Amino acid sequence: MATMAIEESRPAGRLRLRYTLAIFAGSFLLFLVQPLLARMALPRLGGAPAVWNSAMLVYQALLLGGYAYAHAIARLPGRAQAGIHLTLLALAALTLPLGLSAAVPDAGDNSFLWVPWLLLLSVGPLFFVISAQAPLLQRWFAMSGGGDPYPLYAASNLGSLLGLLTYPLLLEPLIGVGHQSWWWSIGYAVMALLVAWCMLSLQGSATTTAIVSQEAVERPLDKKRIAGWIVLAAVPSGLMLSTTLHLTTDIAAMPLLWVVPLAIYLLSFTVAFSERRGLAQLCARVAPFTVLLVCVGLFRAQGALLLPVMIVSLLNLFMVAVALHAKLFDDRPAPSQLTGFYLAMSVGGALGGLFCALIAPLVFDWTYEHPLLLLAAGALVAGVHPFRRFEQLWRSPTLERRVLMVIILLVLLTLIARSVLGDDAEWVRLAVLGVLMAIGLFAIGRPLLFTIILALLMLGMGGVQKLALTSEPGRMTRSYFGVYSIQEDDSLRYLLHGTTMHGLQLRGSPERERLPTSYYAPQSAVGRLLNIAPALYGPQARIGAVGLGTGTLSCYARANERWTFYEIDPAVVDIARDPKRFTFLSKCLPKVPIVLGDARLSLAGQAPGSADVLIIDAFSSDAVPMHLLTREAFALYRRVLQPEGILMVHISNRHLDLQPVVAASARGQFQAMLGVYDPLPREVVLGAAPSRWIALSASGRKLGELRSATRADFWEPLPPYADFAGWTDDYGSILPIIKR
Repeated sequence: MATMAIEESRPAGRLRLRYTLAIFAGSFLLFLVQPLLARMALPRLGGAPAVWNSAMLVYQALLLGGYAYAHAIARLPGRAQAGIHLTLLALAALTLPLGLSAAVPDAGDNSFLWVPWLLLLSVGPLFFVISAQAPLLQRWFAMSGGGDPYPLYAASNLGSLLGLLTYPLLLEPLIGVGHQSWWWSIGYAVMALLVAWCMLSLQGSATTTAIVSQEAVERPLDKKRIAGWIVLAAVPSGLMLSTTLHLTTDIAAMPLLWVVPLAIYLLSFTVAFSERRGLAQLCARVAPFTVLLVCVGLFRAQGALLLPVMIVSLLNLFMVAVALHAKLFDDRPAPSQLTGFYLAMSVGGALGGLFCALIAPLVFDWTYEHPLLLLAAGALVAGVHPFRRFEQLWRSPTLERRVLMVIILLVLLTLIARSVLGDDAEWVRLAVLGVLMAIGLFAIGRPLLFTIILALLMLGMGGVQKLALTSEPGRMTRSYFGVYSIQEDDSLRYLLHGTTMHGLQLRGSPERERLPTSYYAPQSAVGRLLNIAPALYGPQARIGAVGLGTGTLSCYARANERWTFYEIDPAVVDIARDPKRFTFLSKCLPKVPIVLGDARLSLAGQAPGSADVLIIDAFSSDAVPMHLLTREAFALYRRVLQPEGILMVHISNRHLDLQPVVAASARGQFQAMLGVYDPLPREVVLGAAPSRWIALSASGRKLGELRSATRADFWEPLPPYADFAGWTDDYGSILPIIKR
């Protein structure tokens, strides 16, 4: 008997392996194609986040379409399904090797319309047909008599996770985009063979007919149940995006940090859909506690708390995602309704992405979607208290009302203390928050009460101050490019883009307001160049600057000079032009032309030799636009500059060493020298900040004049970095230049 059981299990095990490999391969390729297409599009479309938002919407739409297609053919016999799918795989293969359509946008084209069309033409058929594989092949597995198909979804997300990590860590650093496309095409062929191998299990399967006929007697899925699936999928999807934005804008602007939340999100499916339920059940019990901790520290991520808040935020994302995805797994329908289940999940994921990627930036001036999603997560994970003794206490029908009365009294006590004692009431606030946190631990199991406590904790730990900033006109601004905040004291005002400073202005007198500060102080490399620009190029020097910021550089302008700024974000232009916020432009260069759009695309439309000085200042944040540092970009800069023009590149960056990149891109095109500015204490008082600039010119004579006119010992030769390959439109990776 035991021998027969073993022999019967071996075919089932081989069948599961066959389907696991096919599903894994499809998901792996999907998460390779997204960054690969983005990398291909960068030189043509520019680095505007609006472009990436449009691209993500296209991917979500194609994923929805793929799941809908899988659901539509699910009622057909197995052989018919396989025949249709293999035919579509063959037709999609006609678009290989992977690449962008030859279409090029005109300057006036709307990215929200043009970019989706370009991506649909380029990758639509391939993405559509592969995205259907996970639900479709799970369906085939059940029809072939393989058993419960849902654990195979763990293999799908494991493939997605490895695809996500493979691209930035292996593929991008080692292989150019052209070769990446061919390797992806080979992977597609292997995946198609695996799908054909799975199809063989459907032939002659008696289970196929049984499952198809079973659907005739199955009741339709309840609409309320479907809505629950959509909500359970939407909250983790949105929380993953909001956690990413929160970490990269409000905590630490670090390269590749966005990979971590997405990897955690994908890993959560692998845990939640596993046949072994122990870890998923543990995460469900722990999730309310991590939500509580995150809400307490949400607005306190600074100083020594920076790293703990980051770790708890990522841990919370994992716990919540596993807990909610495990609820989906526990409520999964019969295999005959599998495709409808995954279609509902896909709708939820798309709604979460739509809320964070498009709706929130239009509605909120800060990342308020993150606390809102934390509240939603808290309500969904707080259904059962992990400790039975606490759960038994809630059996009293009046207990919840009594606890609410206590909370109301505590809030009133805090408000009265603040109005009577002022700043001396801080101890009262902290004591009340401590009591609220204790009540929150007790209230797990009562979703409404628990959510109210979470909201009060966030308000008491900094949320009120954040709302106060929102209520002040002009203090907070949000666009597709990030969140900008203006902060000030008696002597200065500065602009923050997330946690990165993008401008600083002194206050107190007209003279102080006109003084260039921060990276652009008079003794910085760019300040030294602009101070002697008339001596180098005459009184009508033509100066272009990529990156407007607060408009600090405009106060170097003289009456007859011709300046042009290139800025990608309209919100930054509004901030710089508004004298109620910053006055550099209004007092120094009020009518300066500002060209909106991606700098590389804008400069491509300029006449050859149209600039004497070109300043590239777009790399101080973590999101370095790689396409502005490639050899092709430097060839464009050389074309825009007159033969003896000077290119100034700002490379101050907390996390990336950009010197090797600039040296490699300049090789054979420019001569270069490095200017490192470390301000004296008296200069720091006047707003100066350390900075690193590289001066480049095709003319060694002009660099010599700059060196001799601005103190020769300030400048040093730029090392050649002969071993560094450099970046091109085909190849580039930030891994080698991340500072340790």
